[in-house]
Amino acid sequence: MNENIIEVRELKKKFGDFIAVNSINFGVRKGEILGFLGPNGAGKTTTIKMIMGLLSITSGDIIIDGINLAKSKEVKEKLGYMSQKFSLYPKLSAIENIEFFAGISGLGKKKIKSKIDELQDIVQKDLLDRSVDKLPPGIKQKVALYASLIPDPDILLLDEPTSGVDPEVRRNFWQEIYNIKKRGKTILVTTHNLDEVEYADRIVILHRGNIIVEGEPSELIREHGVDSVETLFKEAVRDYEGN
Repeated sequence: MNENIIEVRELKKKFGDFIAVNSINFGVRKGEILGFLGPNGAGKTTTIKMIMGLLSITSGDIIIDGINLAKSKEVKEKLGYMSQKFSLYPKLSAIENIEFFAGISGLGKKKIKSKIDELQDIVQKDLLDRSVDKLPPGIKQKVALYASLIPDPDILLLDEPTSGVDPEVRRNFWQEIYNIKKRGKTILVTTHNLDEVEYADRIVILHRGNIIVEGEPSELIREHGVDSVETLFKEAVRDYEGN
């Protein structure tokens, strides 16, 4: 069994009296794809933002590769992040976005040019010269994913990256995720699309800030005697609400 590269221990986030994340515990194994499944408001994005250090932690600990996030900011260098909004500046062109993110990552001019050349092998140049808000969703998605990988992070956090795109684009994006995994990266991806979480090595189902199910999709389906993750999710929420 692979060791955990991320350990989340009794993690809680409160906004006033509202508990967005309720003392959750989970680990992400090195080199795996962990799918975080839950409806809007379940606490998925809040958890991702606490791991990234974008939101303060009310209580609990986040350990990344053996280092407590609260005690060392250098650990953030191991993380890449793609947000729900694709993490790109809409009025800049795709190339300008890559130049910007490569620059703030500390890359020199030659390396930045190399990164742009790499992207041009993936996306045709006339699209890369357009402002991001004029790009098709699938292309925008590719550029945003590429930008998140510029610092060459060990861990990639993808927050609902397939939100708002059609099924074919989602399938293609998951193929990109598999390709990234083959390069030795660890990936935590959140989604509310029930039809795609079976692509993950393991899943965590979050509901109202609580983890209600965790495990490998095929094993969970077998253990719970259901025919799909969709049915598993519905029954888990029903059982939770009944408690």
